[in-house]
Formats: sequence, C-alpha cells, structure tokens
Amino acid sequence: KPKPGKPASAVPTMQKPSEPDVATEIAAAPAPAEAPKRLEMRFPITVKDLAAKMDVKVADLIKYLIQHGVFASIMHPLNEATATDAAHAFHFEIAPQPTLEEQLLNLTPPDPAKAIPRAPIVTFMGHVDHGKTSLLDAIRQAKVAEKEAGGITQHIGAYEVLLEKGRVTFLDTPGHEAFSALRARGANVTDIVVLVVAADDGVMPQTIEAINHAKAASVPIVVAVNKMDKPEANPQKVKQQLTQYELVAEDWGGKTIMVPVSARSREGIDSLLEMLLLEAELLELKADPTIPARGTVIEAKQTKDRGPVVTVLVQQGTLRIGETVVMGHLVGRVRAMVDDRGHRIKEAGPAKPVEVLGLPEVPQAGDRFMVVTDEKLARQLAEQRQEQRAQRATAHPKRITLEELHQRIAEGKLKELRLILKADVQGSLEAIVQSLQKLDTEKEEVQFRILHAGVGDINESDVMLSAASDAIIVGFHVGIEPKVQVLAAAEGVDVHIYQIIYELVGAIKSAIEGLLEPTIEETFIGRAEVRKLFQVSKSGMVAGCMVTKGSIRRDCVIRVIRGRDRLAQAKIANLKRVKDDVREVQEGVECGILLEGNMDVQVGDLLEAWELKKVARKLS
Repeated sequence: KPKPGKPASAVPTMQKPSEPDVATEIAAAPAPAEAPKRLEMRFPITVKDLAAKMDVKVADLIKYLIQHGVFASIMHPLNEATATDAAHAFHFEIAPQPTLEEQLLNLTPPDPAKAIPRAPIVTFMGHVDHGKTSLLDAIRQAKVAEKEAGGITQHIGAYEVLLEKGRVTFLDTPGHEAFSALRARGANVTDIVVLVVAADDGVMPQTIEAINHAKAASVPIVVAVNKMDKPEANPQKVKQQLTQYELVAEDWGGKTIMVPVSARSREGIDSLLEMLLLEAELLELKADPTIPARGTVIEAKQTKDRGPVVTVLVQQGTLRIGETVVMGHLVGRVRAMVDDRGHRIKEAGPAKPVEVLGLPEVPQAGDRFMVVTDEKLARQLAEQRQEQRAQRATAHPKRITLEELHQRIAEGKLKELRLILKADVQGSLEAIVQSLQKLDTEKEEVQFRILHAGVGDINESDVMLSAASDAIIVGFHVGIEPKVQVLAAAEGVDVHIYQIIYELVGAIKSAIEGLLEPTIEETFIGRAEVRKLFQVSKSGMVAGCMVTKGSIRRDCVIRVIRGRDRLAQAKIANLKRVKDDVREVQEGVECGILLEGNMDVQVGDLLEAWELKKVARKLS
C-alpha cells in the first residue's frame, strides 16, 4: 500500500484516465505496511477541504480526479462515493461524520446490564366492521375502567392494561393506514399486530391488506376471531381461509396464535391478553429506563384550553416533568404529563404512553423525540432536523421507480423488486399473478415479491404500504382518485396503470432483467510479443513490442502470457507508436505499451488484447 498522501493506481468505481501520465507518475511509490488512516467528514465536501483533511496538495488531488474522469475545480463538491475513492487512493479511509443526533444518542446508549423487560406495543388491524374498535373498548372497559371511580377513561391514542403477569400497551389508532403511515416515517413502534377477523364474515379484502402490511413490516401476528357470540360464527372456516396466507393455527400444527373472542360478551378477552404476554415473552422485549428518554410521537392535536397536546410513546429511558425535549423540529419543556387514565404523572418509563404539554406547535405523528439536557444543543438539533425536513420537502422522497431500477442496480443497492398489484376483477388478478410467477428469476439472484394483491381502485392504504416498503404499485384496468395521486406524488411512490396484461407483465419482466447481473462477453483482438524493455522515469516499465496478430487497442484489457501460464491482467495506461500516443496499432507494427499497476513484464512475454463487454441477461 502507498504512503498517505500518494494515491494508489486504480479506483474501481470511477472512470479510467484518458491521459495516463499523471496516474502512472503518482502511482510509483513504495508500499508501507500500516493500515489506512481514518478520517471523518460530512458530504458533499469540496476538493479544497478534502485535500486539507488529507494534508496533500490540492493540485495532486485535482490531477488524480481528472485522471479518473472527474473534472474538478478547487471548490468542486465531491459526493461520498467519489471522495471515498479518492481518499482511498491516497491511503485514507473515510467514514461519514456522525450527525449531532447520532452523537447525542451515542453519548447515552442503552446499557444491556440495566435493561428491564418492557410491555409489548400492540396494534389492532383488520377489515372494517369486524370489531377492532369494539374489541379495544371492551379491553379498556374490562381492564381499565373497572379500577376507576366513575369509570371515566381518557382517550389519548394509546393506553396500558395492567395484568397479573405484566403490562400490555395498545395503540388506539386501529387500521393499517395508521400502522403504515408511522412506518413510512421510519417509526416502527409496533411489536405485535392483533388481526381481528369476524367469525361470521371470515377473511375479507381489508383483512388481506392488514396481513400484507404486517408481513411487510416483519411484525408477528396474533389472530383474534371476533363475534363468537353470533349463532352463524364459524371459526373453523376462518382458520381454513387464513392458511392461504401462511397463518396456520397452533391446533392445526402451525405457529400462529388464534384466540376466539367476543367484544360484546367479553368472552376470550383474558385469554387474548395472556397470549399477547406469551408472545411478548418470546420476543424478549427490553429497554433501559436509566437513560434520557427517547421515543415516538403517536398523535398530536391543537386544543383551545391546553394548546398543543402530544401523545408520545417512550421507547427507551424515562421522561420527566421539566425536561427539555426535541420532538421532530420542535423544542419544548415538558410542563405536564397525563396518562391514559387522566392522571397527572411526574415520569413515564419505557412502553408508557402519555400526553405531553409544553410544545410550541403540533408535531407530526411518527416524529422522533429525545430529551436533551443542554438547551443550546437541543436548539441545534431542532435546526438540523428542520433543515433535513426542508430538503425532503424540496426533493422527492427516494422511493424506487421502474425507470430508476438500472441505476439502483449499478449502485449495488437493489436485488429485490417489490410490487403491489391491483386489478379490476379477481380473474385478471389471478392471471397477472400466475404470469409473473412464471418469470424465471435466475436461481433467485433477484428476489421478486408481491407484497399485496387486491381487487379495486388504488387507494391510500396501497400508497402508504408502498412508501413504507419501497415498493412499486402496478394497476390493471383500475382507477386512482386525485387525492390518492397527490399522496403518491408527496410520498414519491411510483404508480403504473396498464390496460393490457402482456404490457404489464412485459414491463415487470424488463425491470427484473435490469436487476440481473450482466454476463461478460470476451473477444480476442490481437497479440504482441515483448522485444525490449524501457525504464521511463516515474512512469514505470514500458514494453517495446511487435504486434504479431490482429491489433492492440488502447481500450482493451491485456493478459500477460509467459510460456504456458497466464500471469496477470491489466488495462493499458499508455500506447505509443514511436513517440506519439495512439489508439490502435495494427499487425506487423512496433509499439510501446505501458500497463497500469507497474506490471512485471519480461522480454519474450506475449501480451494478448481482449475486449470485455457486459451483456444484459434476458429471462428465459
């Protein structure tokens, strides 16, 4: 490896030089054994600042960048990939400088030794009218109101249930829209999803949506088979239907907990709560109550008498009255806290939902909050978050689109295509799914997942699932309301609607073909024999050659053959005919070849020129 301040000869991700003298001149340096020096910086960074951090001449860095296809001035901003490659060449390793938020979080990380078991956070999901809200109300009345004088409870968007064996926290924002809206903003607060299915109705379209939302988030599902008090209740039918979605009941040999319940008669509610605690035990949920509090905003509202009122869920640490808290881009002091029973409290520990007063404005659901003891730092953090929010508002969120697939593959960031399919009728949907499943995805090199397939127009739920899961929405003969189009644009979600099935399948096929690694086609171009060697100062060893077959081209890859052995492979740094730089030398003509990387070449070696082409693979 070269010394710090002298770049190595090759950078894999940037283009190779059109004028090789600079690179080869800088390249010939002795290689020390020490590891690269580590630098922390924020991106983009100017050429001038990068050179200063590495303590190298700006001119050397600019030469190197030009050498590799980046024509940069002294104040030219470099992105992370370019700066990292350039620094690597000068024997430096770059790490992104931690943000203020990361620094504050790293100051007080959760201590596993001090972690205590915490209550599971549970969200109810399911089809409309299957009894999500009734079930939540029944649990609240059975387990909360009975202990209160007058039975009055406070609706704060989340509440706790105290049981003999522990606590359970319910998010009272039922439905997959709220669940996915939080996820789309990066707040994965739910530990367990309770899927409510009516015993008389069975699995319905929104039931399937809820299953797909929970699976996309990798959250375990507990099924509550509701309305068991009805004479037409058929729990066996529900179990049978759910097996199609890989939810197999424990008594049928599966792993999914299914509990028969009735919101009306309160039958099975105790059993459901016990099962939630059992599932939570398996998840081994823990949190450290000793650190400054951090967590998520569940909901927020403006009130006439109390001003902004924010329901938060503490996820780590303990929140106390009087502490300075940063919520999203807002800074406030906790003036008062009210729990789900309407009691004023002085502190709230992990998995505790509370209403907080003291914010200057209403934050967004899904915003992260954290306690910052230093008010000046709190204001700096709020300003940084405000800047990030402004940047996100001006730029589209970077969701995946069919057009962007090739770029994302080139960056090596994508090997999975996720789809949400909507069709006008069940028959069309099945035909499309079957056609897509027939696509051969080349030994699972590319993962292909249908997150959700349903009948009907594209709705807000589809958009939120797509935003949370980085998926593409594909519709066949369906509509999309203007307000849903506006939401899709705001969330940066890619929506494609087709009228012909083969066009839809063709578009997806093309997208997957773009995801496949290309094959390399090799073509023999020519061969030259090394007759003499010339040591050119600083540049390295130039091989004086005679082209004996075909031609030698500047853009080819050279393989060094000695006897029967192929020793090495390298690109041509320089190709000369007499004293002139040339692009190609024909058979029977002498030339000078300088290989990249100071390759060991001897008189009598054969240099074979090969053209390597990347060829896009097609699905069979």
